[in-house]
Order: sequence, then C-alpha cells, then structure tokens
Amino acid sequence: MHLLVRERISQEGKAPRGGDGDRSGNGASPASRYGERTEAHGTVRGSTEGFGGSCREAWPRYSFLGCAQPGVLERDRLRDVMGIYSEYLNTIGGDFEALTAERKKQLARISQARGGRDVLVVAADLNKDNAPIAIGYSDLLPISDQLSNLSGSSLDLILETPGGAGEVAEDIVKALRAKYPGDLAVIIPGYAKSAGTLIAMAADEILMEPTSAVGPIDAQIRWQGKVFSADALLEGMEKIKREVEQTGALNRAYIPILQGISPGELESAENALKFSKTLVTEWLARYKFKGWTTHSSTGQVVTDEERSQRAREIATALCDHKHWLTHGRSIKIEDLRQMRLLITDYSNKPDLHDAIRRYHTLLQMTFSTAIYKVFETVDSQILRFIGQQVQPQGGPGSAIVEFTCPQCGAQAKVQASVGKKQPLQPGCIPFPADNKLKCPSCGAEADLSDARRQIEAQTKLPVVG
Repeated sequence: MHLLVRERISQEGKAPRGGDGDRSGNGASPASRYGERTEAHGTVRGSTEGFGGSCREAWPRYSFLGCAQPGVLERDRLRDVMGIYSEYLNTIGGDFEALTAERKKQLARISQARGGRDVLVVAADLNKDNAPIAIGYSDLLPISDQLSNLSGSSLDLILETPGGAGEVAEDIVKALRAKYPGDLAVIIPGYAKSAGTLIAMAADEILMEPTSAVGPIDAQIRWQGKVFSADALLEGMEKIKREVEQTGALNRAYIPILQGISPGELESAENALKFSKTLVTEWLARYKFKGWTTHSSTGQVVTDEERSQRAREIATALCDHKHWLTHGRSIKIEDLRQMRLLITDYSNKPDLHDAIRRYHTLLQMTFSTAIYKVFETVDSQILRFIGQQVQPQGGPGSAIVEFTCPQCGAQAKVQASVGKKQPLQPGCIPFPADNKLKCPSCGAEADLSDARRQIEAQTKLPVVG
C-alpha cells in the first residue's frame, strides 16, 4: 500500500511552518484568507447578461498503471520519467485541496528563489470564452484586496491574461506602483497579451521563458458592429488618401466606406492608438530604463532623451499592425530583444524555472474546474468561478439557484423566497440569510451574494429568509 503525505493549507490560508510553504501571517483579516473568500459569478437563465446553460467542467480524476495515489518513492521515480503535468495528474489527481496546497507551495518557492519578494498572481483561463476572462473594472477590487495582504517592498506579479481594457490596465499599474514604487517585476509563464502587455511594460524587470509570449498593443475599436485594429483603420484611410492624391479621383468602391465613418470616429481611433503608445513610452522610460545609465558599446552616459527615444521605438513597434498582421500574434523573447528590450530568461535559472513551471501547470489544472480567474498570494486567494444558475421560474414567489461547489463539484438546488416566505420545494435547501452557503457534501463555504443581487434585480423584490 502506498502512503502519500501532502502539505496542506489551513482554513486561515497559512501553510504549515517548516518547509517550502512556511510563510508567516501579515495582518490580513481571516475573511481574506484561503477557505474563507470565494467569489461566484452567477447567471440569470434567459438574461442577456448571463452565460447561459451550465458551464461547469467536471474535475478529472486520473490513475497511472492502476495506482491512483503513488507513494513518495514512486512519485520521485515518476518525476524522473514524465513531465510535470503527468506527475501532478498522478500525485494530486482530483484532490482540489491538495492542488491548492501545492500551488501555494510553489508560490513560496518562487518567492524564496527571488530573494523573499512578495508574489501576486493575476490570472485568467484563456480557454473559457463563455466567462468574463478579460481585464475589466471588476478586477480592481480583488487585486486591491490581495495587495493589502502583502507587506514587502518588492513585488513579482505573475500575469496570465488574454488582455482587456487598456484603461483598467493603467489603473492596475497605478495600484501596483502606489505600493511598490521602486521594485516591480512581471513574470509571464504563459501569455500576457494586449492590455497584459501594457502592464508588463510598466515593470522594472520582465521575466519570460522561450514559450512565453506578450502581444501587440494596437488598440482595438468597434466600428459598424466589428472589432478591429485602430491602426488598420487609420492605415486604410491613409491608403485611400494617397490613392486620391496620386490619381486625382476617388474610387467609387470607397464611397460606402467613407460615408459610414465620421471625422469624430477617426479621431477616436487616433486617440486610442496614441493611448497605448503614450503609456508604454512613459512607463518604459520611467521604470524599465531607469537603470540604463551607460551605453554598453561606448560607455557613454545615457541621457533622458535617449531613454525616451528607445521607449518610443519599442512602443511604435508593439503597435505596428502592419508588421504583426493580427492582434493575437505572439511576441516572444527574441522578438522583444530585437526591439532592444532587455528580458530576463528565467529558464536559465533552474530552481526558479522549475517552480514557475510547476505553478503554471497547477494553475492550468485549477482552470480545468469551474474557476475562470485567480487572484492570489502565498497566503490568500480570491477565486472567480462559473457555478450558479438562477431560475426565477422556480415557482410562484421563489427562485432556484443551481449551485455547484467550486471545491468538490457537488451540486445542490437552493431555493430563495422572493417577497415573502414560501414553502420549501422537494429536493431544495433554503437560501442562506447571510448569503454564506456551506456545501452539503464537503462543508466548503461559498458566497451567494451575486445570486441574491441577480434575483432581486430581476424580480424587483427582496429575497427573504
């Protein structure tokens, strides 16, 4: 019989003392620690703002050669003959608590390998198109919450995002820089595209490995029901202008296009493009290049204007839609180095590389559940997951919340009485008065505040106990 010993996280989010996970508390309230805080993203069935349908993916369980939980010696042997992902599939399997504990352990390893720096994760599941995975204003609160749990003077931000609102990226950078004005690094284990690239350009140090990627920062605009590059629109207008200047006539094929766009829309496209360039130029010159004091080739002193000029060149290159052709294009370490942007390749540092790869693998395994966003530190976390659907048609004066536990996957029907107390329907449990529901199977606590708000917004009546 194999015996597997795991390091576990306590209800207050602290790893046990002694070992890689050891991390003392830092004044965060118990409500913000692991096991105490989760955020559920519910949907109203039939609402235009919901995801619609059940979006939860089953948490997979795996076995290896008939052994569901290999022992320590076999685990070490497996590590030598298989990849990290395969190793974790066989040592962790479907144990969500063990998965969380191992994530925290690897974050502690990353902090240790980086000299004890604070670590913050802002990550989204790039594969869940049916969830709000883009950077948005709703991310500011959990980021601020997790920052309040940190007390160091330097920060490593682990970033995984498809992009999102550039204005929110600017607000996130301001929040990070307010707490860490002098030492902020961004670690990109996978992808930090679009607005994620903007955030990375505000770092003092950018860490990537050969498989990591950022993306173009050409602003995306919506015009006539389509989303496309502002740079492409402006270039198209310039092409028409040059053709008219050369031929002295306007091609009739362009008339419908020109009739459909106003000078104000062109101005908005120009401003959107300038916004990205301006931010990157300013941030690179102020943060990334602050330590660039002498030219390596000549030994001469680097001037402020030279820093600004290099920053403008890089910002222009990242915005160049004609070069990248598509907004989703991956920009790798070598591409950035060709722009003369210094990138730290952490794959050259074995212990740090192993810790980051393991954490990133565990993050992807976490996303194979209903979770679509993770905000976490070594000691605390906020998870967003697709877990509740609300049925206002559950009966006269009631609504049914289809609850899926984010930890164990158990399902339950929760009845909310609307307006006045209603008899409990067969197979249902009552909606909790404090919005805190304990899973009937595993006891994990979930917050149904979003579900309450959706019911009350749709019915215009209060949920009563």
